[in-house]
Amino acid sequence: MTLAYTGRFGPLALEHGFRLRLYAPAAKAVDALIDGRTLAMERSGDWFAVDDPKAHAGSRYAFSADGGRPIPDPGSRFQPDGVHEASEIIVPHFAWPNDDWHGRPWHEHVIYELHVGTFTFDGTYDAAVHKLRDLAGLGVTAIELMPIAAFPGARNWGYDGVLPYAPYAGYGRPDDLKRFIAAAHAHGMAVLLDVVYNHFGPEGNYLHGIAPAFFNEAGHTPWGAAIDVTVPDVRAYFAENAAYWLSVYRFDGLRLDATHAIVDPKTPSFLSEVRATALAACERERHVALVVENDFNDVTLLDAGYDAQWNDDVHHCAHVIATGEIAGYYRDYAEDPVGRLGRALATGFAYQGEASEHRGGKPRGLPSARFPLSAFVSFLQNHDQIGNRAFGERLGQLTVPEVLRALAALIFLVPSPPMLFMGEEWAASTPFLFFCDFEPNLAKLVTAGRRREFEAFPQFADAAVRATIPDPAAVTTFQASRLRWEERDAPQHAAALAFTTALLRARAQNVIPFVANVRGSDAVCERIGAYGLTLRWQLTDGALHADANLSPDAVNGFPDRLAGETFYATHGETYHAGCAPAWAVRWART
Repeated sequence: MTLAYTGRFGPLALEHGFRLRLYAPAAKAVDALIDGRTLAMERSGDWFAVDDPKAHAGSRYAFSADGGRPIPDPGSRFQPDGVHEASEIIVPHFAWPNDDWHGRPWHEHVIYELHVGTFTFDGTYDAAVHKLRDLAGLGVTAIELMPIAAFPGARNWGYDGVLPYAPYAGYGRPDDLKRFIAAAHAHGMAVLLDVVYNHFGPEGNYLHGIAPAFFNEAGHTPWGAAIDVTVPDVRAYFAENAAYWLSVYRFDGLRLDATHAIVDPKTPSFLSEVRATALAACERERHVALVVENDFNDVTLLDAGYDAQWNDDVHHCAHVIATGEIAGYYRDYAEDPVGRLGRALATGFAYQGEASEHRGGKPRGLPSARFPLSAFVSFLQNHDQIGNRAFGERLGQLTVPEVLRALAALIFLVPSPPMLFMGEEWAASTPFLFFCDFEPNLAKLVTAGRRREFEAFPQFADAAVRATIPDPAAVTTFQASRLRWEERDAPQHAAALAFTTALLRARAQNVIPFVANVRGSDAVCERIGAYGLTLRWQLTDGALHADANLSPDAVNGFPDRLAGETFYATHGETYHAGCAPAWAVRWART
């Protein structure tokens, strides 16, 4: 019997039974507790191991360090009873379809970000399978799952995971996840996974006791002590985790959360090791994408071989245009948001080394025009930008439909891969709130902390108003965040769905086939008045043209017709005497 993955963490299959392994440099002695038996483990350096010929698929096991309480395996493949209980030995036996799926080239990606627990009423992989036909019909070519690593309690965004090799049991068993991925592939969609390598959640992480080397107490992040990625075994823990998801579960790519929070002075870098280890694990020729989130606009990650990174600048500019909000990080976009949006869409980032007021005048970003525009994932909404609002409002609740349509018509047709957040396609009315299910004392602290986050905002200065912010620990907060698929039949939602479908069809036919190698250096962005943009990208054969009036008033100065054949327009093909209607966008290709 062999496993598809043989990294150094988690059970290792033997000819008879399994070897149980534990990285525990702080422990003096460790026992393995398996199926009611106690086995003394042998130490070798920082590791403990024992061979158990009786261990089998389905065996439950835990570890006791120095006589302490049993703890789960940090490399556990499944936690059927939660993160505080015994781990289960999993043997891969899923019969993957014998098909020709090799993934999709990155520039073809139209990404749909979803949270398994709130995507459907049941909140399972199996329930999500029944929605795949809808997503494929919409024009989605890639699904991005928010983190699924095992977390405490019955509900969580996923960013409080503590066992990164164990898919959360509440969504289904490992084979259910594989069945979801195989079904997505059958519909022509790649599947990406959001992974968190910058912190562990605050409950259920037992590494502090057995392996304090995992943490650098001198390095601080918003989630506590930094992960010490200078330690070889710690680096391997996460690098091999990336390999595990790509090989055992056949994910088509990973999105690495908040890489700016990883403190790493070593060369080669931790992220370089993650990439190399992950790609080496892909057992057959297929397209695999590695994407990062990085608040610093650090293009050196693209130089290191990562395929793309989230472009928050596009979102922030569009949000200011749509809502007029300029508090917090939006103040960096208060001045000329239309011009900044044009720069971001044309050449990668809006901030490419300019001073950021929000960051105390420090420069942010590096020049990005030399990279393929496929390296910048653009979006109007995502889990963070909705869920980090006090009431989890979607953009549709903050602006009017014509503004939303104009921004979508511009952003979803540029050369960069677009991303939608679940329900965005039909302008879902449900919020996406921050929710969790920690033990009672921690839950109280999280609730108080959540409300304290908004004290600096004038509308929440009054404690009574802050008390109305939904409690993250309340089950009703989670329930309110579940999509209501039945509302798609209501006229306003059906119209929004038809609009999004038409937009993505236009992208599939007129953009995706021509933009594989377009770079920011191939683009020209010009202004027309204070609120108008004209954009042009040179293609291998011809060019892609767009103009947009992002204003509530008509604007003069646009051409009557765009060069080439217009393939999408919010207000018809022509502008009378060069006067663009309010919130108008046109696209053409020569």
